[in-house]
Order: sequence, then C-alpha cells, then structure tokens
Amino acid sequence: MIRLIALALVVAACAGPGASAGPVATDRVDLPKSYRFTPAAITVTVGTTVTWTNDDNFTHSVQFPGDPSPGQVMRPGEQATRTFDAAGTFDYVCTFHPQDMTGTVIVTAG
Repeated sequence: MIRLIALALVVAACAGPGASAGPVATDRVDLPKSYRFTPAAITVTVGTTVTWTNDDNFTHSVQFPGDPSPGQVMRPGEQATRTFDAAGTFDYVCTFHPQDMTGTVIVTAG
C-alpha cells in the first residue's frame, strides 16, 4: 500500500505545472499567481467568447501577434474577452512577460 501511495505521489509530481498537456475544451483561461496562462492551450468552436481572468498580483495582457487590434491589459482582478469568429489556431502572449506567458486558442468549425 505504501508503495502505491509513493508511486501516486511521483506521478502527480511529474504532472505538475511544467508538464505538457493537450488543449482543453473551455472558454475560460486563468492567470494564477505563477506567470502563466492556465490552461495554456484551449479549444473552442467558432463564435465562442473566451474570458481571461487575472488572479495574479501583477498586471498582465493578452496580445495576439499580427493582430492589428491592441492587446487587452488586465490589472489584478480584471478580465479580458475575445470572440473568435473564424476557425484557426491563434497564439497569444502577455506583452509584459512574453518569455513566460504564452498561450494558444484552437478554434474549430464545430
């Protein structure tokens, strides 16, 4: 029994914040106290509005490189939204912390 518990703890540690995971079907992205987007990759259908919520103690942004519209800045406790009207893969970044905070929205036709 102790071996099973130890094995479970090792597996859980390996699946921690640094672990790579596939896209999650959700329209919500959290910015926890860790300089990251959670989940980092999401999938939605065309017409979905995605909401990012800044639960960190620092200001962050959501900027889609190549997008002519300005990024949305979120102070602690604030939210940003974007509606996706076309299918595709949309990468984004926090312009204040681009080395740590990147994400992807995969939009499908439905």
